[in-house]
Amino acid sequence: MINRDRLLDRFLRYVAITTTSDAAADCYPSSPGQWELGKLLHDELVQMGLEDSCQDEHGLVWATLASNSPEEVPVIAWNAHLDTSPETTAENVKPQIVRDYQGGDLVLPGDPKAIIRVTENPELNQLLGATLITTDGTTLLGGDDKAGIAIIMEAVESLLENPQILHGKIRILFTCDEEIGHGVDFVDIDHLGAVAGYTVDGGQANEIDVETFSADLATITIRGVNIHPSIAKDRMVNAIRAAGSFLDLLPRDLAPETTDGRDGFIHPYSLTGGVAEVTIHLILRDFETEKLAQQEQLLQSLCQQVLEEHPAIEVDVCITSQYRNMAAGLAQEPRAVSYAEQAHQRLGRVAELTTVRGGTDGSQLTEKGLPTPNLSSGQHNPHSPLEWACLEEMVQAAEVLIELAQVWQQSPA
Repeated sequence: MINRDRLLDRFLRYVAITTTSDAAADCYPSSPGQWELGKLLHDELVQMGLEDSCQDEHGLVWATLASNSPEEVPVIAWNAHLDTSPETTAENVKPQIVRDYQGGDLVLPGDPKAIIRVTENPELNQLLGATLITTDGTTLLGGDDKAGIAIIMEAVESLLENPQILHGKIRILFTCDEEIGHGVDFVDIDHLGAVAGYTVDGGQANEIDVETFSADLATITIRGVNIHPSIAKDRMVNAIRAAGSFLDLLPRDLAPETTDGRDGFIHPYSLTGGVAEVTIHLILRDFETEKLAQQEQLLQSLCQQVLEEHPAIEVDVCITSQYRNMAAGLAQEPRAVSYAEQAHQRLGRVAELTTVRGGTDGSQLTEKGLPTPNLSSGQHNPHSPLEWACLEEMVQAAEVLIELAQVWQQSPA
C-alpha cells in the first residue's frame, strides 16, 4: 500500500531545502528554509484534501486528517520537525542512492575520506538488498528529521487513498527549531487536541523510544580585561586563558566521548569570544533529572577553582532548563506505548522499547501534558556527513503509523 517510489521522491525533495537551525538568530523559526519547507508541506497537504492545513505565524504547520470511523475515537497526533542540526552544514545536499545494497563499506564520492564503515554501522549487515540514501560526504543528509516528515506525509496520503481503512482524527504537526531546543515553544497542546502524540524521529526500524535524557543548558561567561599587549604587564586579564583552565578541569569521564548506556555527561559544544570575554555553552544530560543539579554544582565548583587561579576575572554561570525524561509522563497514558507495540505486533514485528541518549520534541510535549513516545524513521548517523537512511525502514515506519491509527480506531474511548 505504501508507495515507496513516492516516499523516496518526497524525501529527496525535502532534503534539497536547507533548513539548518541557528541558535544565534533572533527570530523564530531561526532560518528561512524552515519557512520554505513548511510552505511546501502546507501546499501538499492542501492538495491532498486537508483543507484546514495552515502554516501559522511561527512557521509551524498544522493539519487534520479527518476521522472516517463510525465510532468515537480518541484523537492522536503525528509530529516531525522541519529543521536540521547546525553541527554540520546542510548547504547543497547531494543525496546518493545505493540500490540493492550488497554489503561492505560505502565510500562517499564528495570526500574519499568519508566512509560509512560496517564496523561502525553493524546494522548494515541486516540491510542487504535494501535501498540506502547517503550524503556525498560533504554535508549532512537531513534524515533527522525529513525522513520523519516524508513518512508522515506518505502515511497521510496512503490513508486518503484507502478509505476502507478506518481511523480516528489524526492531527499533523510539523515543528521548527527542534535541534536547538525550541521545537514546541509555540505549540498549544489544547489546540492540538490529542490524547497522545507520536514523534517520528527515531533510528532503525521497530524501535519505540520511551525514555530520554533530562537536559539543561549551561552558559558560562568569563570576563577579563583587554589592553594592547605592548603594555599588558600586570594589566591584562585574559579570559581565554581562564576558559582554557576551566575546560581542562572538566572530568574526562563525564564527556559524551567516554560515556554510554545510562551514563550522563557534560558536553562543552561552543566557545566564542576573546581576551575581554569568553562564552562557553555546555549541555548537561542525565536520565535521572535530579543528577542535573549535581552537574550544575560541579560546574560551580570548577568555576570557583578557576577564580582562585585567575582572581582578577569574573565568572557567571547561567542554567537553562531544556527538557525532561519522558518516561514519567508516558506512564500517565499507557495506551500511547502499548498501542504502538500492538501496531508492530499486527505487522508481524517485535518492537523494542528503547532509551535515547538525547531528546525529541516528544520530551517537551510529554512534559507539557501530551504523552509522546518516539517512533523509528530509518535515519542513521544523524548530524554527520556520514548520515544515511534506509528506504525500506522508512516504508516500514509508514506502515506502523497506518496500523497504529487502526489500533486506536478499534479501541475507542
